Amino acid sequence: MSPDSSPLARPNYDVLAIREDFPILAREVFGKPLVYLDTGASAQKPRQVIRTMTEVMEETYSNVHRGVHFLSQTCTDQFEAARKTVARFIAARKADEIVWTRGATEACNLIAATWGRANVGPGDRIVISTLEHHSNIVPWQLLRDETGAELAVIPVDDVGEVDLDAYADLLDERTKLVSVTHISNSIGSVLPIREMARMAHEKGALIMVDGCQAAPHMPVDVQDLDVDFYCFSGHKTYGPTGIGALWGRKELLDAMPPYQGGGEMIAHVTFEKSSFKPAPHKFEAGTPAIVEAVGLGAALDYIESIGREAILAHETEVAEYARERLATVPGLGIVGQARERGAIVSFTMEQAHPHDIGTIVDRAGVAVRAGHHCAFPVMERFDVSATARASFGLYNMKSEVDRLVEALDEVAGIFGR
Repeated sequence: MSPDSSPLARPNYDVLAIREDFPILAREVFGKPLVYLDTGASAQKPRQVIRTMTEVMEETYSNVHRGVHFLSQTCTDQFEAARKTVARFIAARKADEIVWTRGATEACNLIAATWGRANVGPGDRIVISTLEHHSNIVPWQLLRDETGAELAVIPVDDVGEVDLDAYADLLDERTKLVSVTHISNSIGSVLPIREMARMAHEKGALIMVDGCQAAPHMPVDVQDLDVDFYCFSGHKTYGPTGIGALWGRKELLDAMPPYQGGGEMIAHVTFEKSSFKPAPHKFEAGTPAIVEAVGLGAALDYIESIGREAILAHETEVAEYARERLATVPGLGIVGQARERGAIVSFTMEQAHPHDIGTIVDRAGVAVRAGHHCAFPVMERFDVSATARASFGLYNMKSEVDRLVEALDEVAGIFGR
């Protein structure tokens, strides 16, 4: 009996049927069937997304919001319907709380450049965690340097969990914003966002969450989490690159100044003064990523058609199987042992550098990520220069974990001689 047909497999989750939706999974690499274990970097795209984007370009494409002709109105309807889909996907109260961005990186920069410049001054504090992606570190460093604010970092313990006692000590009347990841992209730790939001609000601070590694893999309800801003990227949610979404409470978005100036975001312009549209459009200067936004909407519809609870259960089972199997590989150590982890397994091997690991397993048709994962502080915290990372998606199977382990056994054999 194969691992994928074991009694532990969820009876209503047809991973083989799901895989049929992803054309790229049928290809070979170096003469071996592709095993794609790099979804944390960028997810593959189902036919439903590819088809939707092609249909827009072939049948309805036009610039949005600016035309009275049929194509413009039709494409505008599709574009704004995708915004409504995003709102539904994360349980926002209304669609005009959703701002289109190029991705989570731009979302973090947008908040730093607009809300941050308007609300953060000398001596104020911004709090992030050790687990952050560079995109949730650098914008706050730039704001700190510009305003004279303080950037404080929540430490993590040896298993990769945030220290909530230390976090509490960083929250006082000077703290203006907490900006943290929902799930660590580098080691998979799931942060207790609801509790962290409660603690921040008790001290009068706002909280922003980078949801890139959470939104594709688990149910997200921004009202239940009680956060103030939440963002994620399209390409990690089985959609296209160049598109992402930022959610913010309407009253906060309304009070924030524009991010960029240009067409689309204005109400009226003279040489003396300009006035701007209300949120979210005042943050969306220029022609937007029209086809990509519609594609993201299709990707979220696809995720919801499978069911996020079902996806979470499937990916959790595959990731746990991976951790069990990887423990059998000589010299391999898993980095990050938090009690609650996403479908990300980061590891090192005594015998080989992660880049060598990635190169050798690639020849076996297995794609993993190797490096610092845009998280230098995490590598420093765990005293490693880099890790190899297997990150799982809704299409991965236990038999693919076995392929990875076989390839890693080969690595151990090569470097163990």
